[in-house]
Amino acid sequence: MAPMKNEDDERYAAARLQMIEDIRESAFEVGEEVPAPLSERVLAIMSRVPRHRFVPQTELYSAYHNRPLPIGQGQTISQPYIVAVMTDLLMLNKQHNVLEIGTGSGYQAAVLSEMAGKVYSMEIVPPLAAAAASLLHELGYANIEVKAGDGSLGWPEHAPYDGIIVTAAAEEIPQPLLDQLKPGGRLVIPVGGRWDVQELLLITRDREGKFHRNNILPVRFVPLTGKN
Repeated sequence: MAPMKNEDDERYAAARLQMIEDIRESAFEVGEEVPAPLSERVLAIMSRVPRHRFVPQTELYSAYHNRPLPIGQGQTISQPYIVAVMTDLLMLNKQHNVLEIGTGSGYQAAVLSEMAGKVYSMEIVPPLAAAAASLLHELGYANIEVKAGDGSLGWPEHAPYDGIIVTAAAEEIPQPLLDQLKPGGRLVIPVGGRWDVQELLLITRDREGKFHRNNILPVRFVPLTGKN
């Protein structure tokens, strides 16, 4: 679902295009560490999503800079390059249902919504979940459902998922997320402790149910909180 346009969005059009060029430059610098070039479909979607609506007023000047930004409650909105990489790794289409763990401000969910048929997004901080749900509704993203809860437990009512994306670092991959991944599905998750070198992982599940792990990039995320 595409966001509704307004004059405010047009003010940031050039900044969004510059952000896309910055993402391309980051991908070039990383080189062979990323399995394949970032898809133009992902970049086209990110060139439309109004990131300035998902950051605090105090961060508007930096809204389209290629870096993470604080959003309150000790949480951040991820660097656009990392959003692009994680989204691309899921290889979503409009027949897919995707689970996001860590709604934050809702930006990643907005990007996913234009890739997938349905997005289920969980946020453990209730005020963030409520604010994100309200904003996404206001912007017209009708295929996103937001729930306040412990994302490390997944969202079993809608499982299994074609894709699962986790936007906080787990010390170990939560077993419920593996259990809720459909055969043929893809899980993208940063793994590592708060002070450790974290690694962005792609976990794929083959048609026989066996899991395969690929290390993608060193990353830095806020820690995943919850029972698992």
